[in-house]
Amino acid sequence: MIVVHYLENSRAHRILWLLEELGLSYEVVEYRRGADMRAPKSLKAIHPLGKSPVIVDDDTVIAESGAIIEYLLDTYGGDFLRPEAGTEARRRYTYFLHYAEGSAMPLLVMKVVFSKLPGQVPFLIRPFASLISAAAAKRFIDPQLKDHVALWETTLASGGYFAGPAFSAADIAMSFPVEAALSGAQAGEAGSDAGIRRFLNAIRARPAYQRALARGGAYSYASS
Repeated sequence: MIVVHYLENSRAHRILWLLEELGLSYEVVEYRRGADMRAPKSLKAIHPLGKSPVIVDDDTVIAESGAIIEYLLDTYGGDFLRPEAGTEARRRYTYFLHYAEGSAMPLLVMKVVFSKLPGQVPFLIRPFASLISAAAAKRFIDPQLKDHVALWETTLASGGYFAGPAFSAADIAMSFPVEAALSGAQAGEAGSDAGIRRFLNAIRARPAYQRALARGGAYSYASS
């Protein structure tokens, strides 16, 4: 039995969704965030870094969303969720599967970190921390995010999904960056977001996505 160690309002939702698309049985162990918004230390008993998602499949422990996605597809007949090898669609699939965590998420995490910075310093220097936070967002983070969102819109407008006209596991991987960015009102700032909105409507209408919401804990990004 596959066990998913699931942190509320996190990227772990994608793993439940993939398991539902694959029609696999699984159990969910849910974790709540602390006051610092981090995962509880009890997750370190599952994996040394104490982060979610983590899955345990019999004696196999796998962390990192991309690695989990590849493991599940390889192990449980997931070829219908990735394009045929050697095709342009497969190249796009591979790119966005890894881009989701390698390029998109670091910027989004950085934006969250800087937004919380003023509240983590002594009261007397909070005005200075606020200025630093705002400057970092305005001059460094937001311009890059705008470029990323523009890439998403161009990609989705031309193909419907990230690898092309067919839904794939790359769309599952990309769902969290897209939903997280829109929750911070990034899409409209990049210009037209019609392709992104169509994408979100399409993935959220999938029965497996909805079943994952019902099985998992809190996931506020589903309403962005």
